[in-house]
Amino acid sequence: MEFNYIATQDKNGFVKNLFKLSFVNDDTPFSTIIIPVGFTSFAYLFNDGQTSFLGDKEIKLKGLIITGQCYGAYNYFVNKSGLTYGIELHPTALYKIFNTDISKFTNKHTAFKEINEDLDCSFSKIFLETKNDEKAFANKITSFLDNINPFIDSDVIQIDKAIDYIFEKQGMLQISDLLNLVPFSQKSLETKFKKIIGLTPGKYIRMIRFSELMRKYESKKIDMNDLIVMYNYYDKSHFFKDFKLFLSQNPRNYFKMEYPLLKKYLK
Repeated sequence: MEFNYIATQDKNGFVKNLFKLSFVNDDTPFSTIIIPVGFTSFAYLFNDGQTSFLGDKEIKLKGLIITGQCYGAYNYFVNKSGLTYGIELHPTALYKIFNTDISKFTNKHTAFKEINEDLDCSFSKIFLETKNDEKAFANKITSFLDNINPFIDSDVIQIDKAIDYIFEKQGMLQISDLLNLVPFSQKSLETKFKKIIGLTPGKYIRMIRFSELMRKYESKKIDMNDLIVMYNYYDKSHFFKDFKLFLSQNPRNYFKMEYPLLKKYLK
């Protein structure tokens, strides 16, 4: 299994990372969990044999798909060799591209063509033309994204500000901190945030705090007990509750397993 990020920067700020994921026959069957880290994505799966299990839903993955915010881990299974190119998106990028309620993508993989057939054709053409050339993929996809006119209004500007602050604080803040930052009532903030991001601000904050803790743990720089204190979990039972919520298993089971893909994308 190979996973790597591909460096690029688009002028609209849509892209968090480009990535490449590939499997050879010796890698399969391959199974892992995917931890949510607060970003949506576009991904083009060139081969079949890849399956996602989101809750009780089994989803066969192929072609160009959109993955929305996921509030909790999901299982990913591969039984054939294959290649995937993807775009990890800034949290507000989907809204800026489609100008639609992003919560309809939450906890889902959606075929791109179901949302916009013209964009599906344009993106798919780039993925197919650059399948064997990472540099060409990065250049062409960035150039195409640069020519998309983003939808940005005053609400998006304020939600971008809130998102930046959540990541700056690594999820260690309260809703009241956001209300002091943006000119919305709590009800308005929740409505606008869910529409533009896909989750309520409370759920998003909780998810980012946990994912940032797991990034540090997987980097092996800090002991888990120290991280629990650092990320303001008032006791282990509080932390274990979030662990079960976001990873669908208890820490003992998780630490018995090896998740090489997870370790790579959490870097």
